[in-house]
Amino acid sequence: MTTTAGTPAQQPWEPALSVRQVLGLERVLAGQPEVVAGAHRLDRPVRWVHVAEAADVGVMLSGGEMVLTTGVLLAGDEDKQGEYIRSLDRAEASAVVLGLGRAFPAPPDVMRRVAERCGLPLVVLHRPFPFAELTEEVQSRLLRRKFAAVSLSEAVRTELTGLITAGAPVQRLLDEVARHAGCPVVVTNLAHRVLATAGERAAVDDVLRDWERIARQAGQAGAGPADGWIRAELSCRGERWGRLVLCGDRGERATGRLLADRAAEALVLHRMLAGDGTHGGTAPGAPGAAAGSRGSWASWDSWDSWEEQSARSLLTDLVSGAVPARQLLPRARAAGLPVNRRVFVPLVVGARDAARPARVLRLLGLPAIAAGLADGRVAVLLSLAPDQDARSLTAHFAARLRSEPDAAHTVVAAADARTDWSDVPAGLREAQQVADAVAGSAAALGLPPVVRLRDVHLRGLVRLLRDDPHVQSFAERELDGLLRGPDRDLLPVLRTYLATGRNKSRTARLHHVSRPALYRRIEAIQDRLGVDLDDFEQAASVHIALLAHDAQQG
Repeated sequence: MTTTAGTPAQQPWEPALSVRQVLGLERVLAGQPEVVAGAHRLDRPVRWVHVAEAADVGVMLSGGEMVLTTGVLLAGDEDKQGEYIRSLDRAEASAVVLGLGRAFPAPPDVMRRVAERCGLPLVVLHRPFPFAELTEEVQSRLLRRKFAAVSLSEAVRTELTGLITAGAPVQRLLDEVARHAGCPVVVTNLAHRVLATAGERAAVDDVLRDWERIARQAGQAGAGPADGWIRAELSCRGERWGRLVLCGDRGERATGRLLADRAAEALVLHRMLAGDGTHGGTAPGAPGAAAGSRGSWASWDSWDSWEEQSARSLLTDLVSGAVPARQLLPRARAAGLPVNRRVFVPLVVGARDAARPARVLRLLGLPAIAAGLADGRVAVLLSLAPDQDARSLTAHFAARLRSEPDAAHTVVAAADARTDWSDVPAGLREAQQVADAVAGSAAALGLPPVVRLRDVHLRGLVRLLRDDPHVQSFAERELDGLLRGPDRDLLPVLRTYLATGRNKSRTARLHHVSRPALYRRIEAIQDRLGVDLDDFEQAASVHIALLAHDAQQG
């Protein structure tokens, strides 16, 4: 696990002041400092301060030092002056501060030119200044920062470890990291696709809006939008699998690097425990939930696929309506879903998990996101080009899915294609309603692989009205004789008999009984309910009541 910020000589946890911060100290200002070279490098970190008059001081440095000198051993020798600056640059010193006086009454031109060429800040002090005061001030500040950094490190590690051992989900860990960092936190895979986010909603949306471009600059200190970004690699058993990024951290760089490292350690530990089957926990939210909703179509109980977790969060927020669709557009784009000038096809698949549908989508080269739902089905959102045939591709996906082992009767519930992103939430809800309408009866009904609202007819209407108290009372009243009696095993027979259009031969075959045995059961059903199932209206009434009863039972 590594971080990208900082100089090679600087350890990730080491505190530092920038050259600019040192020059802004009250004691330094009393010496009237003037930057005469390397003004564009004043944000370099100062790890320590040395007072040195030796001409070969560079060999004594390890990098990150601010060197204070009067230049008394350099006066009158321009070659030494130039080599002195070059040696400090080779040693990766942060800056050199020259006190003007007897040796140099004015800034030396040779040292200024060489320092500017090397990019080494050269500062002169116009008034006499006791160097001991500066070293004491800077060293004490650095020691205090180091102590604070170590304390923070232990506090964060203890807090995150406590959450893990308490069974907290990953999102809870990320929420805490974002709280400590005061900036958005993003977890990506190695292809820069966003897998999880945490932080204040507006700030997260700002980060994700142009994610593809700025993500590749993360960790490049001072590179435009990546300024203040700190990245920690996520690896387990020698294999890198993702990155954690603090996006726009405005605190101390050493503190940010430390926090990123602690967060990465916690994520890796969480994943290792989950992979070993020793750690569980479900999430009330999912990636991105810290920025808004805490919806729940499914619990976050698997580390096998960060992509699915990210997709589940996005689909949950879309279908719940808790977050306006337009605000979710950056998250969809960051998750790798094409969104510009696209046609969206919302689907709900009757599969136990998202692995198989996701694999089929990859095999067919269809851009989509897929995630498992709490009710044992999978939501899929296809993103197609306007010139692609949405119906044909959906049918092809369903047919290919049915060709998988043990998936011959898999039904894909589909909503009409949406050309406007803001219509996607309604489409997902429509697909879910269609899936509800055919739940458990697709094979008996002989439905096509792709089912739409128009295919479910009365069953779909009853599903939509299932929570109406009048419908509930009607169902209980019509079926009272079977629901209260000892022969509840007659309900499946009644269900099949009505679903097959009162086809006795097919019903007997499906229940593996003889026709005489089926006749006796139908007579028993009619007796219990007090109806004549040969009468169309009475049979229709019982059928509607049964559909309502099944819908209410989920």
